Amino acid sequence: MKKIVTLLFLATTLYGFSQGNIKGKVTTESGTPISMVNVMLKNTNKGTETNHNGNFNLQNVDAGNYTLVVTYMGFVPQELTVNVQDDETTQLNGIILKESTEFLDEVVLNGNGSNDYVVKTPSSSLRLKTEVLKLPQNIQIVSNELIKSQNIINMMESVTRNVSGAQMIEHWGTFARINMRGFKLPAFRNGMNVELPWGPLSEDMSMVNNIEFVKGPAGFMLSAGEPGGFYNVVTKKPVKENINEITLTAGSFNTYRATFDSGGALTKDGKLQYRFNGMYQENESFREFEEGSRFSIVPSLRYEISDKTQITTEFTYQEADQMIGSAYVFAPIDDGFGSLPQDFSGIDKDFPSSDIEELSLLTNLTHNFNDKWQVQGQYMYMDYSLEGSSTWPVTPNGEGVLPNGDMYRGVSIWDALSTNELAQIYVNGEFNTGGITHKILGGFDYRNLEYWADWGQGGNIDVNGPFNIYNPVYGNAVYPVFNRSQSVKERGAANYQGNNYRAFYLQDEAWMFNNRLRITLAARYNDATIFAYGQESNDEKVTPRIGVSFDILPGFTAYGLYDEAFTPQYGQSYNNQRFDPLESVDIEGGLKKEWFNGKLNTSITAYQITKNNYLVTDFEHPAEDGSFRFSTQTGEVQSKGIEFDMQGQITECLNVVFNYAHTDVRITEDTNPDNIGTRIAGHAKHITNGWVNYTFHEDNFLKGFGVSLGYQYQVDRSSWAWGAENNPLLPDYFRLDGGISWAKNNFRVNLNVNNILDEYLYSGSAYAKYLYWQSEPGINGRITLAYRF
Repeated sequence: MKKIVTLLFLATTLYGFSQGNIKGKVTTESGTPISMVNVMLKNTNKGTETNHNGNFNLQNVDAGNYTLVVTYMGFVPQELTVNVQDDETTQLNGIILKESTEFLDEVVLNGNGSNDYVVKTPSSSLRLKTEVLKLPQNIQIVSNELIKSQNIINMMESVTRNVSGAQMIEHWGTFARINMRGFKLPAFRNGMNVELPWGPLSEDMSMVNNIEFVKGPAGFMLSAGEPGGFYNVVTKKPVKENINEITLTAGSFNTYRATFDSGGALTKDGKLQYRFNGMYQENESFREFEEGSRFSIVPSLRYEISDKTQITTEFTYQEADQMIGSAYVFAPIDDGFGSLPQDFSGIDKDFPSSDIEELSLLTNLTHNFNDKWQVQGQYMYMDYSLEGSSTWPVTPNGEGVLPNGDMYRGVSIWDALSTNELAQIYVNGEFNTGGITHKILGGFDYRNLEYWADWGQGGNIDVNGPFNIYNPVYGNAVYPVFNRSQSVKERGAANYQGNNYRAFYLQDEAWMFNNRLRITLAARYNDATIFAYGQESNDEKVTPRIGVSFDILPGFTAYGLYDEAFTPQYGQSYNNQRFDPLESVDIEGGLKKEWFNGKLNTSITAYQITKNNYLVTDFEHPAEDGSFRFSTQTGEVQSKGIEFDMQGQITECLNVVFNYAHTDVRITEDTNPDNIGTRIAGHAKHITNGWVNYTFHEDNFLKGFGVSLGYQYQVDRSSWAWGAENNPLLPDYFRLDGGISWAKNNFRVNLNVNNILDEYLYSGSAYAKYLYWQSEPGINGRITLAYRF
């Protein structure tokens, strides 16, 4: 009897989920297709966007009558009555939008009050055709509107505050070192792995459309074997509609900045489109003698060869003039962290700056065989060069800083050159077998990375006697003169490293029971060669991926995931022995829910990541110069955690971001029993962030004004260096930020104040016989003026 009741219940439930599709095309009055048009079903959580041909496909819509709302900035919105029937496709052709300056003004006026904090679908560079809610993985997307609200100008700023468990780790000042779930994230750009041993140059926000944080292994990206996940920067792309915007920014520490964003059609038929983003910035620091500048241009073109085929080419040039290592402060262990003034400078007058240049060329070719099958191929070549130096103590016997505060500051050459060649081709398709829809993803990924670096020249700049941190005297530094008569490749031959890999991937995402249940079966084959410091290893392996996603109710999904990862490792051991590849297993599950007709998204996830053959710093075998550049391999490390993310619109005026993560990473197996249970460094056990924005929409003098307030809170922070007894030496971290904004017509103003409480905030670690840390500035701010024309 129970079985009969269960079957009747399932049949009734599944019948209630009978669904159909809505397809259509949106054009201008002249017949030009419009891309990225918002298509929503009124008073529901269903919506999508048009592609580059103006086509949209709204799938899995319950049978019934609806009002379809079609909106795009600068055009008069349209509402159409639509009848959806079970297992049928409703075709809507000839949806024409008319231009309207009034609507353009209204959209700009809404500014941060619009629902642009929520991005429902991943970018095409993630290769996935399924909306985030229904994917068996935790993916968080930081939108361009959210970036503007927080007045973020660089990837190294507080982007991570918008994602649970993500945090910036202390760095050299040129690239974003981000940890998530306790492990370092590789950097991706437009779906391609641009991670370098010390790079790439952090992206300026002028070129960024949004940032996707993928948590856990990402087999669908072929090359990403890191079990913690990765972040993918999606750059701005060519558009058919005219875009012209200029921004001017001024801020604390003599920061001045200008950007320009332009796009549109170059031909009457709209087939040739462009986008151009440019930026220039100069800045000083709250530390004396520290200054820098940045410059970037990113032009791109797209040509629609036919209705089914398009080619896009994007060129990126970034240049930075920065001081590497100038943020580090050193002190005796007994003094403790933060024992020197917040603005203390460990460098000196005329400290040598480093010039970094990064250029890349990306070409993407996309062909749609029909509305179900598509093939994409893309190729990127990146060239990265650095000419400069870095600083670190060179006090004899590795003391770094003596108990009386004396130290000898060292400056070493840091010249580097890297070439990064990447190629991908992948296919998305769909077919049915009975009542099951199969969404197929398959592809090939290739990468060839080479990196040369010269760190072999340097010297003590305090030739007239030690520098004392308690009584600093500046102006007596004597900087070494480096010999650059040979090329970087010749000088950096001993530090030559890189990798060459090939990967194949095949995935079947099976949709069944009227698309309520989705089962993902996939496998990835990796063949990689790693070379570093004269050592080379080749490894290959097939890793599986199994995912399940189920709609408990419309807009409410449960998921589970089992994924293995495989990553060959390079590093230098004290006895020049090669390291075994890193092998990882991720098991996770969670719930995702849409609220308020899809305007607010929440997710909660529990995970366990097990890493075998994990590399850590070898503090038992220092190098001859006293540095700790060697690595050693533990047996097994396990990361466990819980994550919660909330992002979106609660009311028409109120947008919110809130997240929390509990992360615990420990050694679970090791040849040394004393290490079992030891905490792995580089994470905070508890992290929570919040950001609230309220924009006035009422028709009074406050209309267009917005107010923002946000916080970052980290509890039980571990030291960064694994050998620093792994004690939570760092105090809890709390930072409060806020801002006000105003927008009217085509004009927008954002004033943001960071570290409102003027706290002394820092991160760092014990290192050998001394401490180091990097402090953040006290209360500081910036104002940005934007004009769109």
